[in-house]
Amino acid sequence: MAAHDSEDIEASVHLSWMRRAMQMAEEALAAQEVPVGCVFVRGGRAIAEARNRTNELRNATRHAELEAIDYILSNKDLTPEVTEYPLSDTTLYVTVEPCIMCSSALRQMGIKEVFFGCENDRFGGCGSVLGVNESLPHPKHPAYKATSGYCREEAILILRRFYITENSNAPMPKSKTNRVLKTEIKPRKGSHLSS
Repeated sequence: MAAHDSEDIEASVHLSWMRRAMQMAEEALAAQEVPVGCVFVRGGRAIAEARNRTNELRNATRHAELEAIDYILSNKDLTPEVTEYPLSDTTLYVTVEPCIMCSSALRQMGIKEVFFGCENDRFGGCGSVLGVNESLPHPKHPAYKATSGYCREEAILILRRFYITENSNAPMPKSKTNRVLKTEIKPRKGSHLSS
């Protein structure tokens, strides 16, 4: 098998997992949450899937990544013994770049690698705002690689769909009746995959 064929197969696998994360983001959107979804993969199988639940639980820390981590840590089949880095053999697929809080938690859990759809230009912890994943040195927790661009356009569009709707959970909801969904997406430097 040629190296190019191997790369195509690997990209296809990443896209497949990212599409599954996008399904979780769709669930979040249907629940009137910021539409972020994720899938944690170990040994070629999904061990946890989650979506944002911050509005539902009225808890700002209930991001998709932390919801899934809680599930993994509480499941004795997935985490049979306490270890310093319980996610060292686990890969995360998430629709939006993890925020600084989630990026730090992933590093502390020893995540193997992260793939995400679109950049988080306001709170991104994997390089868009702060490189918590590997750019910031840490005396104890190992760095992890984060790769963007898988299903980027879809991730941006689902966020746009959310942000043009009325947010009934907001303390002072703003009228958005005149907003129009923008569907044009500018390419991002270094973004190599789109669908």
